[in-house]
Amino acid sequence: MTHVLRALAGCALLVGAAGMQRAEAMPPQSMTGETGEATGPSIAAVRVADWVAASNDNHSLPYIIVDKTTASLLLFDAAGKSLGQAPVLIGIALGDDATPGVGSKNLAELGPAEKTTPAGRFLAKFGRPVGKERILWVDYATSVAIHPIPTRASKKERRRQRMLSPTPTDNRITFGCINVPVASYGKIRPLFSKKGGYVYVLPDIKPLEAVFPRLRVRPVTDGTAR
Repeated sequence: MTHVLRALAGCALLVGAAGMQRAEAMPPQSMTGETGEATGPSIAAVRVADWVAASNDNHSLPYIIVDKTTASLLLFDAAGKSLGQAPVLIGIALGDDATPGVGSKNLAELGPAEKTTPAGRFLAKFGRPVGKERILWVDYATSVAIHPIPTRASKKERRRQRMLSPTPTDNRITFGCINVPVASYGKIRPLFSKKGGYVYVLPDIKPLEAVFPRLRVRPVTDGTAR
């Protein structure tokens, strides 16, 4: 696990343009908010990063770890090198499973409990356009994608302010998609544009090993590795 911890310790914040950054600079392993409060990758995120790097579960493709509990994203290249951490917005509802048939519904038809960001391992690829630009589909069947904050999003939702806030408690606002800063998306796009890559969405409620069973054979980090 040491190599992953070192990589994460040196990661740079992915946001940095159009006013979307949380800070000009950040301490190692942290995501600094405007108030100066900072958090680093969770133990769960480190465990998944270590497992992917050690097992080549990403099959030499770039990958992303989305941690719903900290409302953050970790980006890695195909060789497992950490490229940074950024805040994300996720589905309003707690939950780790998509409601059956949710992908065939219009947004206006979704009930509150259906607005979840499902947990799991997904092969993500750029697909059909939304508006004028293709987006990175995490799970096309359930209409879950990674993309910047939509320009059509209601101002009442205050998505940009939620993304900039120093805590993850207000980052649940989407219908299930994963909103990322524009600058972060600019780094994700070239990595995933050719062959795609993997997205690992960590669970809200389920045990980590229930979502990623192969983690059972990986040791859990102790307190000294926090």
